[in-house]
Amino acid sequence: MARIVCAKCNIPLEKSKVTISYLGNSFPVDLLKCPQCNLVFIPEDLALGKMLQVEKALEDK
Repeated sequence: MARIVCAKCNIPLEKSKVTISYLGNSFPVDLLKCPQCNLVFIPEDLALGKMLQVEKALEDK
């Protein structure tokens, strides 16, 4: 599997716990993050799948 590197720092991203916030709600998630600049990589399947479902559920409240 190819390593994903930071577009800004050009170093490999590392798995890390990050907090995602939306509409005043926060969720801890393990994602790839740059250890130098803290840029977080959100994979397309997560952004268009699970995160989209959570956004719709929160907007319906």
